[in-house]
Amino acid sequence: MFKLLRNFKKIDFLFLTIIVGLIVLQVFLDLRMPEYTGAMVKELSTGSANTSFILQNGGLMLACAFGSLASAILVGLFVSNIASRLTFTLRGKVYDKIQGFSLTEINKFSTASLITRTTNDIMNVQFFIAMGMQALIKAPIMAVWAVTKIVNVSWQWTTATALAICFLIILVLIVTIFAIPKFKKIQTLTDNMNRVTRENLTGLRVIRAANAEQFQNEKFEQCNDALTKNNLFASRVMGIMNPGMNLLISGLSLAIYWIGAYIVDSPAKLGAMTEFMSYAMQVVMAFMLLIMIFILMPRALVSSKRINEVLDTKDSILPGDFKEDKFDGTASVVFENVSFKYPDADEYVLHNISFTANAGETVAFIGSTGSGKSTLINLIPRLYDATEGRVLLDGKDVKEYDFETLNKKIGYVPQRGVLFKGSVKSNVNFGDNNADDAGIKEAISVAQASSFVSKMPEGVESNIAQGGANVSGGQKQRLSIARAIARKPEIFIFDDSFSALDFKTDQKLRAALKKHTKNATKFIVAQRIGTIMDADKIIVLDSGNMVGIGTHEELLKSCPVYQEIALSQFSKEEL
Repeated sequence: MFKLLRNFKKIDFLFLTIIVGLIVLQVFLDLRMPEYTGAMVKELSTGSANTSFILQNGGLMLACAFGSLASAILVGLFVSNIASRLTFTLRGKVYDKIQGFSLTEINKFSTASLITRTTNDIMNVQFFIAMGMQALIKAPIMAVWAVTKIVNVSWQWTTATALAICFLIILVLIVTIFAIPKFKKIQTLTDNMNRVTRENLTGLRVIRAANAEQFQNEKFEQCNDALTKNNLFASRVMGIMNPGMNLLISGLSLAIYWIGAYIVDSPAKLGAMTEFMSYAMQVVMAFMLLIMIFILMPRALVSSKRINEVLDTKDSILPGDFKEDKFDGTASVVFENVSFKYPDADEYVLHNISFTANAGETVAFIGSTGSGKSTLINLIPRLYDATEGRVLLDGKDVKEYDFETLNKKIGYVPQRGVLFKGSVKSNVNFGDNNADDAGIKEAISVAQASSFVSKMPEGVESNIAQGGANVSGGQKQRLSIARAIARKPEIFIFDDSFSALDFKTDQKLRAALKKHTKNATKFIVAQRIGTIMDADKIIVLDSGNMVGIGTHEELLKSCPVYQEIALSQFSKEEL
């Protein structure tokens, strides 16, 4: 928790100083009021009080009350300001940190957990700062100050107050022992709930098509039931606090009056009893504030730990120092004895891969599912780093490139087209493309997307729903390809990005792409022979090993694995 407080700015420390001063003033004013009450009771009991005395003391009490109220309002404003600014900073830092994560770190935490840490956990910290900070400062000051006021008044009343505090401590221990472990589970269960809910929403079509609603409902019910039971148990334990507090306050008041019946023998003692009663309540209130800290702190500590886990995670992929301002539109890529295994895995998924992709060439990858095609090309934009060997871009190891420079060189199109809420134009001209209207229309045309974009109500300004929910899979892929074309990169990476296209559209797109990007180096992962048969080089992978490299005609003669794939898609006559 204290690590997060390092994110305080100078103005926050200034506000904190002001808050301490205001709280001291508030406590001072609160503890002055019992003195005026005691004085009035004493004077009234002797019968010597006059109207001016009552008005004077009553006016001072009102002044103290309004002063305390004003201080409390100002403290609330300053504390909420500090809490909001801290959480604003934390959200920004966590978001920026996640943006820099490689797939390794994202898989380590899971998407659902990262969303919870960015939202729910930070809100828990904000709530604790906003509520707990006041209690943390006010409670010790009030407790010490009030105790000094009552300790020498009467040992009987002091003993009764001490016993009440002991009862309070026992109550806190019960809550601590039984409720805090449950609070620690809540965030993990919330992660799980988010994961299941996210799966249900993203896989809605599949769930309905498979008639799996009941199965998913049961899965959700299990998560919901676990979270509800955990919350109910914690809430029930916490539920004893209110009646416990009421019992304590009522019991202490009764004890003070009962003891007073024996020891009050003068008007002065009666005034002292009234004064003591107020001070005793202040002591109890101070300990109640401390209890509130105990209630809020467990969740805040768990949440702060989870936030720190994200912020303290060391990136497995770090940027290099090499920056490039001018790009000539061509690039070569060399794989030198590259092997790769996923973090914490025992088996390598790629074994000793070596090849060269010269500037302007089209290099295709084919192989059975799980042969390592996507993993191999993901090493170029450094979604993962090679475990052994090197990947060279224009003669320089990709690990030496600054991320911004590397990303500007590459136009990456994943298999699953990703679109963002906005317009067709904003999706094609996404990020640092900086394409003009002509460039956007040209990219859409090359990607064979003009046929459906032109039919949309507002053309390129037409709305795209979140995740591209209002366009088909093939349309998503074509708009994703248009986005990469609009970047005008030196390297194109198509990770099975033509899989949702029909053969005719695929053929047209590849022909237009070849003409439009003739100087760029292109990497294509595909399952269909028809998509890659015109490539300058075709690399055949089998269980992470490169078992063939050459043109379509060369591989048909020399590579049994390629022959098998080809014959599964075409007849001998067609080949």
